[in-house]
Amino acid sequence: MFLTDQEKRMLDGEMGYPIQKGMQIMTVLGESFGAERMVNVSSSHMPGASIMLLGRAGMMFVEEMAAKGGQFSTFTTTNPTSCDDTLWEKLGIGKDIVDLQARLTAAYQKLGAITCATCTPYFVGNAPRLGEHAAWGESSAVVYANSVLGARTNREGGPTALASSLTGKAPAYGMHLPENRCGKLLIQVTRPISGIFEYGSLGYHVGAVAGQLTPVFSGIPSDVSFDELKSLGSALATSGAVSLFHAVGITPEAPTLEAAFGGKKPEVELEYTAKDERAAVEHLNLEKSDHVDWVYLGCPHCSILEVRDIARALAGRKVHPEVELWVNTSTAVRTLARHMGYAAAIEEAGGLIVCDTCPAHTPSREMAKKQGYRTLTTDSAKMAHYVAGEVGFPSHYGSTEKVIASAISKRWEG
Repeated sequence: MFLTDQEKRMLDGEMGYPIQKGMQIMTVLGESFGAERMVNVSSSHMPGASIMLLGRAGMMFVEEMAAKGGQFSTFTTTNPTSCDDTLWEKLGIGKDIVDLQARLTAAYQKLGAITCATCTPYFVGNAPRLGEHAAWGESSAVVYANSVLGARTNREGGPTALASSLTGKAPAYGMHLPENRCGKLLIQVTRPISGIFEYGSLGYHVGAVAGQLTPVFSGIPSDVSFDELKSLGSALATSGAVSLFHAVGITPEAPTLEAAFGGKKPEVELEYTAKDERAAVEHLNLEKSDHVDWVYLGCPHCSILEVRDIARALAGRKVHPEVELWVNTSTAVRTLARHMGYAAAIEEAGGLIVCDTCPAHTPSREMAKKQGYRTLTTDSAKMAHYVAGEVGFPSHYGSTEKVIASAISKRWEG
């Protein structure tokens, strides 16, 4: 791989051990993927922010980089942690986890990260522009950055995102190269869809078909919201390994069908039907009983508009006393929600606004056992897919309205 003089000095250790270590990681990664050069990276999102996922060894590596004077050269944000540090006792999370998480977060802060602890960093300021190179982890965030923002990032792991943050570099392969960003399969959306649930179901169906291929959607309505696109991308990355999608006339690299495919013809053409949606829902809605005790909204983390809509849906209603309703978001969004009165409305109805974490990053099985949970009910295709593995029981999956109704009645209407 060709390295500039500056990159060679980084690799030789002239700019300190942390940058040298980062460049070693970058060069090995680049050579393994056949990259010919590096690109300059200005934005990073750190997936290894939860002690439950990173572990003690990973935490010690981050602490070592901070102790040896490492400083991030990119705008770096962090993914969810293992706990909400204001609610951990109520949620049944152990103090040992809280203390280790505090150490890890402190190390990232020392390195210069904005420890926003969210899977939706684009809602709190980290939003690279069209064509800008980035180094993001967290599958749903990667899809959003590539597709909705038009930035260029591969799916980074904790060590590679850390290395890019330290060096400001990434090897030029995959989504960094224009020729790899063209669509491969065409999905004709001929039926009306709206809402988090329906876009998630669409993404879950198509992701399973696409694998790593880039899908192009024709027929997505022009008034599609950022939250609906977030749900679509999140589900695509859950059932498949999609890093980028195009929606014709919506996403920045797809003003036309021809542009989305780079002037080539699609390899596969499919129509998304009501039957396809039913199959996706049946695959995710696996809990057979009507029992409801843990209701979960906010995967990926809720935007302020989603929090507003949940608050409005709960107005004048009460969550059943034997049900726990989580509305998951970032501390930044919760702060704004408190200012707007949305948080008070949710809490008065009996819900919890849980920040900086999610069941995929907490000691979920232990927590669920302590709390006596038997089911999880959600409008998120991603959460419905992962809950059996993360928590140990299947989920109810349905629309936001249906999920909120179940929190009130303590019963799932199948």
